Amino acid sequence: MYRREFLKTAASCLGALGFVKDSWGAQVSGVDAGSSKSASAGGNRIYLNQIGFLPDSSKVATVSTRAGSFLVRSLKDNSVALRSTLSAQRLDNASGDSVQSADFSTLKVPGEYRIELDSGVSGDSFLIRKDVYDNALLLTMRSFYGQRCGCDVNLGGKYAHPKCHMDAAFHASSGKTGRCDIHGGWHDAGDYGRYMINSGITTGTLLWAWESYGASLHDFALRIPESGGKVPDFLAEIQWNLQWMLSLQDNDGGVWQKQSRDDFCSFIMPQDELGPNYVIGTGSVPYKSTCATADLAAVMAIAARCYSSYAPAFSQQCLKAARAAWSWCQNNPNVFFKNPAGIHTAEFGDNDCRDELLWATAELWRTTGDAVFHQAFMGMLPQPLATIKIEAPSATQVTSRGYWSYALAGRNRSDAAVAAIQQATLKTARELVHQSSENGYGNSLALEDYAGGSNAVVANHSLLLLIANQFEPDSSHLDCALNNLHYLLGRNCLGISWGSRSWVHTPSSIRIIGLVSPTISLRHGRVYYQMGRMPIPRTRSPRRCRAKRRCVCMSTMSALIPATNRSLVAMPRWCSFSLHFTHNRATDE
Repeated sequence: MYRREFLKTAASCLGALGFVKDSWGAQVSGVDAGSSKSASAGGNRIYLNQIGFLPDSSKVATVSTRAGSFLVRSLKDNSVALRSTLSAQRLDNASGDSVQSADFSTLKVPGEYRIELDSGVSGDSFLIRKDVYDNALLLTMRSFYGQRCGCDVNLGGKYAHPKCHMDAAFHASSGKTGRCDIHGGWHDAGDYGRYMINSGITTGTLLWAWESYGASLHDFALRIPESGGKVPDFLAEIQWNLQWMLSLQDNDGGVWQKQSRDDFCSFIMPQDELGPNYVIGTGSVPYKSTCATADLAAVMAIAARCYSSYAPAFSQQCLKAARAAWSWCQNNPNVFFKNPAGIHTAEFGDNDCRDELLWATAELWRTTGDAVFHQAFMGMLPQPLATIKIEAPSATQVTSRGYWSYALAGRNRSDAAVAAIQQATLKTARELVHQSSENGYGNSLALEDYAGGSNAVVANHSLLLLIANQFEPDSSHLDCALNNLHYLLGRNCLGISWGSRSWVHTPSSIRIIGLVSPTISLRHGRVYYQMGRMPIPRTRSPRRCRAKRRCVCMSTMSALIPATNRSLVAMPRWCSFSLHFTHNRATDE
């Protein structure tokens, strides 16, 4: 059975249980989130980005019902804005659907529209506007505030909770004992723990977004406690998590893996998870782990650059921490983490920390220009340089981030190394563009990519495409990156936007705080569920079964948000299983 049929059956069962009642009723970006606009996601068999499109971007919908032509109607005056024919039918291998494409990219006039097929089927309305994604970006960034640990959180309405997890202690595995004053950071996706590995790619990517698109992000008003200060809101929110990361660095420069309880709690509010949050280590000397320490070194080196103009003292603190962490790794290059006895929260173990060390070394050289870091980086490169390979990054594989940071640094670099990195990146980008062209729903996922966390995979594909476009501008890179965004926001075989509130068809009718979101699941979305006391059903995307094996479903979402000038801000933390979109998490429990 294709997963689509299974999900439809499951959705019917959930509906019978009363899990599809919508209680938000807000209006966002011209879409009435409280309306009963359609009985089921993708019920009209026209699948497209449910937020809308930038005027100059490509615009394609996927149609899975037989038709020959289509028109695009303006909802302002009921006029026909465009008429065209559908593409020939073809099979989408991942879903098993027979699909056609409706390309209306030539329509650039801002407005609200809908697609109508010559078979009499009409689609849902969508927008074309220069600022069409601004609200999604705003809500996404505010979601990090909603994930804060150790402070009062108030997103408005009933979405609030008091301080939580203020009771902290060193676990025996950390090499220390007793209570400690360590709190803060962002709750993880599926539980209230905080993990250095996840924080590494999440926070590092957000800081890269600032470096690439700071002009567009500088004046974003996030309505957080720090708003109105010298530090822009975007950086102020990130700083909340950076400060927690710094608190997990020991005096010798090493960094503990995580801070959590000994096991996952039940589905409760964060302030109701009682008992100490433990600082957890490896259980034996030196107690800190190499991958976590290298991740901190990389992120703090980036932070030193980003905060130098707004918080010089904090910038210097970050750089000092990065240097200390890198030095620790030189003395302890292979200290791996496994959950110690009695600890059952997420492990995020990794038996190869060379990629984290490569990233940390590149970022420190990019920040400081010190010869020691450049020499170390060059010594880590494979030989010959033509063997360099680029793949989309993930929480535990960040080699590409090290390569890219080196190639993007505005310093005297090895021309041969930069050329090899650029060519390897462009090669992978071309492969992704080709995969997108072969996919009936336009995304760049290969069949084997539909695994746990495949929304994070596709968003990180877009990060790779954006980096490739910096190396060699090509409209196909940007179009493919946008196609992945369209896939995440509705152009998929379920007709579901993996975000909420701002779009027509979300998993069930959940529109909790309206964030471009990862998965919605009974276990992983607990903070927003508990704040709103709203049911969160488990929803996943399909993959075609092969050899009668069970298919692996996608779960988390790392996200991509375009700025208003067609530039894209890639935010793959991914993020979280909960209702926001940031944490690059690749598990699904």
